Amino acid sequence: MSLAKQSPQSFKYLHVLSAFFVSILVISNIASSAKIVDLGFSLFAIPLMFDGGTLLFPFVYILGDVITEVYGFRAAKRVIWTGFAVMVLAALVFFVLGILPPESTWSAEVGSGAYNAVLGGMSYGGIVLASLAAYLAGELSNAIVLSKIKVKMKGKMLWVRTIGSTLVGEALDTFIFVLIATIAGVFPWEIFWSLIITNYILKCGIEILATPGTYWLTNFQKKKEGIDVYDN
Repeated sequence: MSLAKQSPQSFKYLHVLSAFFVSILVISNIASSAKIVDLGFSLFAIPLMFDGGTLLFPFVYILGDVITEVYGFRAAKRVIWTGFAVMVLAALVFFVLGILPPESTWSAEVGSGAYNAVLGGMSYGGIVLASLAAYLAGELSNAIVLSKIKVKMKGKMLWVRTIGSTLVGEALDTFIFVLIATIAGVFPWEIFWSLIITNYILKCGIEILATPGTYWLTNFQKKKEGIDVYDN
């Protein structure tokens, strides 16, 4: 069924998926600037560590897969750009908060230094540029690859396109994010490859493990909405 034959407003669950998509996207970006986790062991002499958003961010791709699979690329693109706009809004809010004068008690107990070290990371050049560029490149490529594989395989073997698109999208997302953030001085060069390798393995691993859930949610959406778009 073509998405053009049915308006997005007539769908029961697209707005719910979109809301979770955008919420998880923003939360994971805040977590990314809040903490870097060290797993305490190495892979081929490369210490494994990841930013805090890595545990949650794969679910953005899972929801993106479901939206693309069920509603088609046009709907997925609309949701992806909505997420982009909300990320820009969040960055602006944290930037304005950062430049407003602090209250004395808060300043003594917390301080602008702590704010800038965590939430401030969401509001200035390096991390914002890295997040926005990586997000667009990764999500759009993920949706495009999934749509094209679906048409090629005539809708068979959902796991091939969800995992295949994830491997492409997450590779672009992870590399672009870490590269730009490192060039901007957000991350030190010493942990460049550690972040890329660990983030990529964890993101792809979480999405692969979640494949049964992706199958269930996709089938549920198709049944309830009565739609299954092929982007011919």
